[in-house]
Amino acid sequence: MRRLRLTLPALAALAVASLAACGTTEAPATDTEEASASSSAGEGPVTVTDERGEVTLDAPAERVVSLEWGLTENLLALGVEPIGQADPEGYNTWAQVVPIDESVADVGFRGEPSLDAIAALKPDLVVTTTDLPENVLDQIAESFPVIALRGSDASDPLGYMRSTLETLGAATGTSDEADRLIADFDAALEEGAAALADAGLEGAPFTMADGWDNNGVISIRMFTPGSYLGAIAAELGLENAWTEEGDADYGLASTDVEGLTSLGDVHFLYAANDSEADPFAEGLAGNAIWEQLPFVTAGDVHRIPDGIWMFGGPASGEAFIDATVAALTE
Repeated sequence: MRRLRLTLPALAALAVASLAACGTTEAPATDTEEASASSSAGEGPVTVTDERGEVTLDAPAERVVSLEWGLTENLLALGVEPIGQADPEGYNTWAQVVPIDESVADVGFRGEPSLDAIAALKPDLVVTTTDLPENVLDQIAESFPVIALRGSDASDPLGYMRSTLETLGAATGTSDEADRLIADFDAALEEGAAALADAGLEGAPFTMADGWDNNGVISIRMFTPGSYLGAIAAELGLENAWTEEGDADYGLASTDVEGLTSLGDVHFLYAANDSEADPFAEGLAGNAIWEQLPFVTAGDVHRIPDGIWMFGGPASGEAFIDATVAALTE
């Protein structure tokens, strides 16, 4: 397998002026193709289309505030260091593949950003997802241009990831880097699929999950084929054994340990983080149902490395590819 690129080179500094910009309230984008860039020039006006309509910048943005970790990962991968970030400590805990500098200003929580902290930074652009309440988006847009994208799209998660990267690349004058990142990601998919096929694992059943302790009860989220990681696994040639539908954005489905009894012999992958108790190795230790599941008795339970953001871009995607191939072929 190719060596995972843990850090990505920054582009040369863009020689562009500070900009003034405005977002419109035209008809919102309705699919992946519409939420894309209409200009990729390194200088001069840039127009992109997000989920709320067109956003025009006088020049590519340099001073960017990011309110969502997946967008932050993509910006960093493009060589754009945000000047402000929602919960940077949390980002560096859960999204470690492309870490953010500790000096970046904290602008509050992802779901509740500080408008005063954002305003103090005088950004050229604020990027966020439509998970943020509409009234908060409107308040930010009164003072600064805002690009609002969905966190994902369960109908085409890989296509939406590519579209998101292209939109951010156009808005920051880094379209060439966006194209390179997408090409590298596609190459990693091909290499990962070939490695699994060579190991006789093409079409092998798998599931992907994460979970947490909810007052002594382990709640579990299953990553359906409509999830970002589920879509990657499908491209690797694996068969997702969890067939229930998830939510329309992230492709996640809720269950509990009893719900896992519908699974047979599968490769069970899961995400956890050392900042919290492991919901499976610790939370379900001694649980009679868990310990009798076929994949548990077979020892086919694999925790992926910490810090792969499950709703990220090509950087986390490539890390997940490497982790999946390593877990299934070890």
